[in-house]
Amino acid sequence: MKIATFEKMKVFSPEKMKKVNLFTTERLFCDLYCLEPDQFQKVHAHAGEDKVYTVLEGEGRFQVGEETEIVLAGSSVLAPAGQVHGVTNISGKRLLILVFMAPKPHHG
Repeated sequence: MKIATFEKMKVFSPEKMKKVNLFTTERLFCDLYCLEPDQFQKVHAHAGEDKVYTVLEGEGRFQVGEETEIVLAGSSVLAPAGQVHGVTNISGKRLLILVFMAPKPHHG
């Protein structure tokens, strides 16, 4: 059984946001995003994958498409395939996010 313990695995850097891979399979990946205050993930899009951000610690300003929201610990954000998305740590404290990304299902 593979177990990821966030507290042992999280890594922060003063230079830029850190991504720590927890799990990768053929169908998904799961990372921790570790952001110091004012760090960000630039806005980008994925053509064929959906992404879910879950805030574990802190708060961040998330953008999905044209919408922007402040999201606190205990909440998740969906970034559907094809939608631009990104996050900025605006809290003055560390921001820890659990991120899942999986291929968009094919129908037909």
